[in-house]
Amino acid sequence: MSGTDLNDLIETGMKPARPRLYRVVLLNDDFTPREFVVSVLKRVFGLSRDQANGVMITAHRKGVCVVAVFTREIAETKATQATDMGAREGYPLRFLTEPED
Repeated sequence: MSGTDLNDLIETGMKPARPRLYRVVLLNDDFTPREFVVSVLKRVFGLSRDQANGVMITAHRKGVCVVAVFTREIAETKATQATDMGAREGYPLRFLTEPED
């Protein structure tokens, strides 16, 4: 912070800006097995079986589904981990990130 310390922020009532949030989006494909998608959602995003199944079914029916919302670095890391898990098994599984509105 250029010339401003915590005490100055407290005295003026200013609050630090909240970081911008990013959605992690699952894209549907016709090749990745549903059970594999569920296992990725559980492992990478910590979803329960029911939550992961709901996300997978929504993506299957609508083409896309928001999995979770994180700060940019976390969202990009998780999207990459999940996409890479699919690639290692030869599946076209894809997760993208996009800024929250």
